[in-house]
Amino acid sequence: MSEDGPDLVVAGAGGGLVAALRAAELGLDVLVVEASAHFKRGNNTAMSTAMIPGAGSRWQRAAGIDDSPQQFLDDVLRKTKGSADLRLASTLADVSAPLVEWLADHVQLPLTLVTDFAYPGHSQLRCHTVEGRHGSGMLEHLARAVADEPRIDMLTPARLTDVSVDSDGAVDGVTITMPDGSVDVVPTRAVLLATNGYGANAEMVGEHVPEISAARYHGSEYSTGDALTIGRRLGADSAYLDAYQGHAALSKQATTLVGWATVMHGGIVLDGTGRRFGDETTGYSEYAATLAARPGSEGWVVIDREIYDKCLSFKDFQQTVDSGAAVWADDAEGLAAATGLPPAAVAEELIAVERYASGEAPDPFGRSSFEHTLTGPYAAIKIVPALFHTQGGLVVDENARVLRTDGSAITGLFASGGAAMGISGHGAAGYLAGNGLLPALGLAYLAASSLRTTELL
Repeated sequence: MSEDGPDLVVAGAGGGLVAALRAAELGLDVLVVEASAHFKRGNNTAMSTAMIPGAGSRWQRAAGIDDSPQQFLDDVLRKTKGSADLRLASTLADVSAPLVEWLADHVQLPLTLVTDFAYPGHSQLRCHTVEGRHGSGMLEHLARAVADEPRIDMLTPARLTDVSVDSDGAVDGVTITMPDGSVDVVPTRAVLLATNGYGANAEMVGEHVPEISAARYHGSEYSTGDALTIGRRLGADSAYLDAYQGHAALSKQATTLVGWATVMHGGIVLDGTGRRFGDETTGYSEYAATLAARPGSEGWVVIDREIYDKCLSFKDFQQTVDSGAAVWADDAEGLAAATGLPPAAVAEELIAVERYASGEAPDPFGRSSFEHTLTGPYAAIKIVPALFHTQGGLVVDENARVLRTDGSAITGLFASGGAAMGISGHGAAGYLAGNGLLPALGLAYLAASSLRTTELL
């Protein structure tokens, strides 16, 4: 690093590592500041399913899938009922395929296209992931690449607690606080806030997303809204603070993700009365609040052996069943006994679902996708709703530059992921698989890519 400090300081070692690697590729010196010494398994990127949308990627072309950024954008607008920020959604749709190809080519991230099932809301198979379909594997790979890059220094555990600006309002330094309370001021002209959202801040959750405030939080303890606090001090604007990703399938016993592939492969969700209560395929995010509103705010995912075997490709699901969270039964009566649910209700629901799946009768909740008919033996896993991360934050432009309330950019300040406003519109219903990782990785990539074309360096 020069005496003038690093060219870029990145706060957060999740998706922010993409910015560090991209900036280093462009010949810049980078300092990454991370609050958790255990970030490789404890931050939101590590806890994700590592699904990165890439519309029009070479993997899709090889599979004969005709996709485009416009189709992706149309899906986002459809899922959000037109409430997503059009400019940002278009930007991220455009960069999605170049991003996954850069990750594979420059970082050697071993990506493959998910083709064995479709996530709700995506009209094409466009999610790319790593083996095990878990963010920890992806983040471990990024962290190794960072460690091997001489232009990148990493400081952890340490927390970026403030950003300073000069008389013209341009970034000129950061304040870093160590665990012992000591403080260091580092000069720099560019900062990326990649510290996620405010999911771990109970007060902010209660204020902005009260419908999910009673649900379990399943994310990094350091996602406390630091970026919002710092940005607002500098006059930054914020938007979509009521947006979040929930999940309706967190194992109550194991506190690991059961996963929505269970549903998309044909599984169902029963509440504490033994009844279905909606179209499970609408999306796992919005179904979290739906489940939270049911008696006891918990339920059961019911699958069979075929679905069970298909879901073992997910590390989260494997960890869940390894914990003993799944109970098995040969028939409806045994399933009721194993779960403690009312026998008559369980039997009636299984018979009804068989009719819906075979096309003999329409599902009263409007579900039209049943991959196959559930048959015994059955497995059931008790689930609770969870808040994974918030989707609103600082307003940014196409280069991830943070904007003031008057629309002007704060020179040198960037935001990505949950620190920035996302593309999920309002609430939880607009969330598409990958809407967390794409802004995290994509905005980080765009921020670093823009540095050489600005007046900063």
